[in-house]
Amino acid sequence: MPLINKTRTHNAVPGDGDHLIRLRIALTVFFALDGFIFAGWVVRIPAIKHQTGASPSTLGLALLGVSAGAVITMMFTGRLCHRYGSHPVTVVCAVLLSLSVTLPPLTHSATALGAVLLPFGAAYGGINVAFNSAAVDLVAALRRPIMPTFHAAFSLGCMIGAGLGGLVAGSLSPTRHLLGLGIIGLLVTALTAPTLLRHEPPRPPEQAGQTIAGPDAPAPAKAAPHRLTTRTRTRTRRLVVVFGLIALCTAYGEGALADWGALHLQQDLGSSAGAAAAGYSCFALAMTVGRLTGTTLLERLGRTRTVVTGGAVAAAGMLLGSLAPALWAALLGYAIAGLGLANLFPVAVERAGALAGPSGVAVVSTLGYGGMLLGPPAIGFMADWFSLSAALTSVAALAAVAAAIGLATRRATAD
Repeated sequence: MPLINKTRTHNAVPGDGDHLIRLRIALTVFFALDGFIFAGWVVRIPAIKHQTGASPSTLGLALLGVSAGAVITMMFTGRLCHRYGSHPVTVVCAVLLSLSVTLPPLTHSATALGAVLLPFGAAYGGINVAFNSAAVDLVAALRRPIMPTFHAAFSLGCMIGAGLGGLVAGSLSPTRHLLGLGIIGLLVTALTAPTLLRHEPPRPPEQAGQTIAGPDAPAPAKAAPHRLTTRTRTRTRRLVVVFGLIALCTAYGEGALADWGALHLQQDLGSSAGAAAAGYSCFALAMTVGRLTGTTLLERLGRTRTVVTGGAVAAAGMLLGSLAPALWAALLGYAIAGLGLANLFPVAVERAGALAGPSGVAVVSTLGYGGMLLGPPAIGFMADWFSLSAALTSVAALAAVAAAIGLATRRATAD
């Protein structure tokens, strides 16, 4: 029988299946809730713009409040997770996210909008680092590459939030809609938080003191040195940054397609507004499907081949999506790109978290979010210099870069 260290009963090990299942469900709910609330806010931006009387340029500056709050918070949330634990930080950020999403409809100027978007962005950035850190711990304890399933829940939450927002946009004011989102967020948090707060993050068997017998038993973990050498710390930081670059390349494509994908179909291919809107839906749906099947893919191919293959597939898909002369081919290209990009970000986050804990997750999340911010304006500048279809090929180029990075760091992504 396995020998289990009983000095820390709240630190789950793989033998504690029911406990780990509950933790997995709770984290999945928080991932989905984050996407649901964020997408619900995004679909009401046009109404908020009209309410505040903001011009496109002043609205753009106000929306930087989300980005500024997220990036600033991401930089120190890793430290908060180290000090207080990723589970409590996740719960606190979920409450703050639910409360702050109700504030934008109360503003009547671009300046006030930018101010209230700072705490919203801070909560959004904080919860992303916290629940990704918690997910990394659970992945290590389960010894299964389930990280893509959490990100699939986020994608599903975005799709539901955006769909629901579109349905109620004509009947509910932004104030009532976003207040409803806040109430839903608080209720879901109240129901789900006890599972996270009752237990500390799970630990792998070698850390929890469990001994597993049998031919499939892992080799005993070596005792960690009391202090890491400067060389080891430097190597770890470099690897974390490298994984962050993979996340940046992935998020660049997501941001670019979200803002410019539909315009390319309408402007360059002459599609209707409805068909153009279907472009991002194809991309998002394909990415969700890719993440739902990501665990199986990772188990069969391993991390390195998943990153390399995914980057190559995304590059080919985006070349088709940006250069195809027909609408159906462009939509197919968008879908292929979504399948290719789907699991790159989850793999990058999981590896960085395994190397450096919450601090590694914070670095990758910050770089990834930076890529999402960089994509839309970069595409805009390149579209002015060349053309929109040519600018969108940069998504393919960065997907190829992600594949090259994955190949170059195949030892670090050891399967």
